[in-house]
Amino acid sequence: MGWTRFGGVIKVAVMACALGATARAEARDTKLWMEAQNRAVSRQHSNISEVARKAMPAVVSITTRQDSADVPEGEEPQRGIGSGFIIHPDGYILTSAHVVEGASEVTISVRSANGYVEEFPATVVGEDERTDCALLKVDAPRKLPVLKLASASHVGIADWVVVIGNPFGLAHSVTVGVVSYLGRTDVTPNGRDGDFDYVQIDASINPGNSGGPVLDLHGDVVAVANAVNVSGQGIGFAIPIDIAKTVIPQLKAHGRMRRGWIGISVQDFSPEVAAAFNLMPRGRGVVVTDVVEDSPAARAGLRAGDVILDMDRRSVERAHTLRWQVAARGVGQHIRLQVRRVGRPMTMRVKLDALPFTEAEAPPATLASGTAPGGRPAGAQSVLEELLSPVPRASAGQAGVQGTGGSGSLKRTPVP
Repeated sequence: MGWTRFGGVIKVAVMACALGATARAEARDTKLWMEAQNRAVSRQHSNISEVARKAMPAVVSITTRQDSADVPEGEEPQRGIGSGFIIHPDGYILTSAHVVEGASEVTISVRSANGYVEEFPATVVGEDERTDCALLKVDAPRKLPVLKLASASHVGIADWVVVIGNPFGLAHSVTVGVVSYLGRTDVTPNGRDGDFDYVQIDASINPGNSGGPVLDLHGDVVAVANAVNVSGQGIGFAIPIDIAKTVIPQLKAHGRMRRGWIGISVQDFSPEVAAAFNLMPRGRGVVVTDVVEDSPAARAGLRAGDVILDMDRRSVERAHTLRWQVAARGVGQHIRLQVRRVGRPMTMRVKLDALPFTEAEAPPATLASGTAPGGRPAGAQSVLEELLSPVPRASAGQAGVQGTGGSGSLKRTPVP
């Protein structure tokens, strides 16, 4: 009996030692994990600092002057500020089109290797309103530092990004945040219907940041800072650099983007759209809601109610994406469409025309709240204009980024 009790004591002691050892091991593992996390965070912070330091010389501040007959005699003409970044050592600079829109004079400021600021007059080589991209050129006495253009596909939600720009005229200001959302198409600054496919970020974007680079942790440009929700905090938008990379060669060659045009309106496939065109309630692709008479689409035989499944053997899921793919293909190019009509598969080959003048020059859409005389949205202020301003323009009824269209209506998205 005594031995039994003694044995029980030994077992209890052994179990206590084992539990103690387990607890010490868990504490040690927790400490090691925390130390590893701290080292990782430290490396990340160090990396962010290095990214900003190396990118600084290639980021420029932009000042514009806009002469107007409406400026009273004796008063200074309107001036704007923005940001940009050098993409070629010969002095080519990428920025947002709205930064230089209507400017009679553009000046860029570059930080030299010695730390002082150099100013150069800039020429607008080309600009494209629908992608809000502009290409500038300066003649510098030396080769200029450049930033590498990567792809927005290289970043994911919650990845860190670095924004550098000229907010409120404070040159080379750095803000840091994460990617909040990718492929944001349900926002339209000032109601402008353009080829936007926004990257949403929570890094601070302020007036003057527009046109500046959004960098990943490799120091490569993944997007261009473009717009901000003026009624919120930590909600900024940038245009994927992939869009700019498509536009830049055309801006350099032609001064504008020569878009391919097919002549249809399309809508994302949904039960409501399917019901409107007597389609099966479930499906994929985009639905053709209208066909322009004598357009490339009409000549190829496309009809309202057709469902486009693939373009050049690439699956088509969103109307917005199809519109950009057609525009980017260019004038005179052929595309191959896989279409379903009343359940029957069809293949169509379409030769793209140039975007008609009347459609190319059409004024931008307005906010759903209505339009004031002169085409300005009533009770609203342009977010793009807000970013161009050297100081915030507070006004009653100021609107942030808003979408157009509402529930219960069938919104048709024209494809160039």
